[in-house]
This record gives sequence, C-alpha cells and structure tokens, in this order.
Amino acid sequence: MLIDPGAFEACFTAWVRGITSLGEQEIVAIDGKTVRRSFDRGREQAPLHLVSAWASQQGVVLAQRQVDGKSNEITAIPKLLDVLNLKNTLVTLDAMGCQKTIAQHILNREADYLLALKANHKSAQAAVQSYFDRHCFQRSADLKPAVDAFDESHGRLARRRVFVSAEAATLSALAEWPSLRTVLAVASIRSINGSGKVEAEIRYFLSSASTEAPVLAQALRRHGSIENNLHGVLDVNFREDDSRLRDPTAVRNFCAPLQDRSESGRPRPIHEGQPAAKRKRAAWDDDYMGQILTATFMR
Repeated sequence: MLIDPGAFEACFTAWVRGITSLGEQEIVAIDGKTVRRSFDRGREQAPLHLVSAWASQQGVVLAQRQVDGKSNEITAIPKLLDVLNLKNTLVTLDAMGCQKTIAQHILNREADYLLALKANHKSAQAAVQSYFDRHCFQRSADLKPAVDAFDESHGRLARRRVFVSAEAATLSALAEWPSLRTVLAVASIRSINGSGKVEAEIRYFLSSASTEAPVLAQALRRHGSIENNLHGVLDVNFREDDSRLRDPTAVRNFCAPLQDRSESGRPRPIHEGQPAAKRKRAAWDDDYMGQILTATFMR
C-alpha cells in the first residue's frame, strides 16, 4: 500500500528493457485481464483491469497498463505501445484492439500488426468472409491452405487450416486500413473424443506483415500463449483471481509481473518442480529468488 505503483511500474519497465532484446522473430501479444475479486462494493470500486504486453518467445511481460474497464482498452493500448521498443516485431491483438488508429500506432513504432477481425467492423468482416467463401470454402476454390495441421492432444482431434491472401487486402472495404498487406482466414474443426460433439469455427485476421504464410500462422498460435502462459499461470499457480486485496494501490502492486512464469528460452531449468515450490524456495532464499528473476532472460 505504501509503494507508488507508477514508480514501481516505471522501474519494472526499465529493468525489462535493460535485460531483454526483442528480435525480428519476436511476437508481442497484447491482451487484457481482470482481477476478478479485487472489487469493493462498499467503495463502488470496480475490479482492477490490466492490459499487458507479452513477449511470447521469451515468455516475459514487457509492460502493463491499468485501465478503468474492458471498454477502455482501446485508449490504454497506445499508451502501452509508447513505452516499448517494438522495432521489427509483430504485434498481435484480439478484436478489441482491431482499430485503424491502433494499427497506425503500431506502424509508427516500426512494427507490424496482426489483428483479429470480428463483427465490430461489420462491412470489413462481411467483405472478407465473402472473399474467402468464394476462394477457399467452395467446390471451385482456388486458394489452397498455407497450413493444414492435425492435433490429437488434450483429448480431442482438431484440424486447423490457415489461408493467407494478399489479394484480399485490396478489397475496397479494407481500403482505409494502413499498410495492409495480408488477410488470413483460420478454419478450425474440433471433435471431443468420446462425446460425439463437433465444433467448427472460422476466424479472420488483418496484417501489415509481408512475411511467409507459415510464420504468420505460427504467430497466431503464439498469441494464445498470453492466455495460457501468463493469465492462466496467474490464475492457477498464483491464484490471482482469489486474492481479496481491495486497496487499489496494494492490488496494483500485487499484480506487477515480477515472478518467474516461463521456462521458454532457458537453457535448463534452475529448479525442477512446480511454480508453487519455486515460490516457497524463493521466499526462503534471496539468492535463489535472484536467479528466478534473471534466469528467464539468460542465453
């Protein structure tokens, strides 16, 4: 409660900037998360909502910004981008961040964007859907999938096809999108083993990147790591959503991403075991805690 969260956040961002180096292959995923039980009805205080920038390859939070609510992510994202060195990276965002102004902001930071296109842009989505229906999903389809992969993990059988088109980027409905070069369609079909249930979904994405189709397909999968390797770990291993801290300053500092949350990019684990065991050992041994805070970035 006594720590200035703004100063704490600035120190954290400077520290991350000093020990990380984002290469051309880095995928920076941006997404928001609400700390569910941090609300206080007595004070008419809504739960804390944070937007995080996640370096998916290195497995580290680059920076965070607090917002008043999910609808304000659009205003928080540019402020988050301004504190990051994003040159030559690929920034991925869900439909909330699929805005022309945000796309231009990313380009101004010398990065490329990969944005999920949904019904919040009805005319653009309709045009893209019609294009891929004709060229990919009809009997006379002429556009073959750049990626066609099967996955039998997690008790389900899934097929995932990724279609990439530069021609779709020239659709009149997309004319106002800055530096748009590629449009993607991802068709997924999943069968849950033993249930007989089948789920099918088609998602669309806009990108300024001119990289090869498999690279863009891999970037889409890496975007999911912010949910699995950051938000999921916070909820399951750190029980962030169960915390009943209510003081705004205490909650904000409690959620600062200073814990070890990923083994990605590490030559070998510094300690075998679950995150809970690492946390306990770190509480007993300051030297070990220092290893956790630095080993993620060692090469």
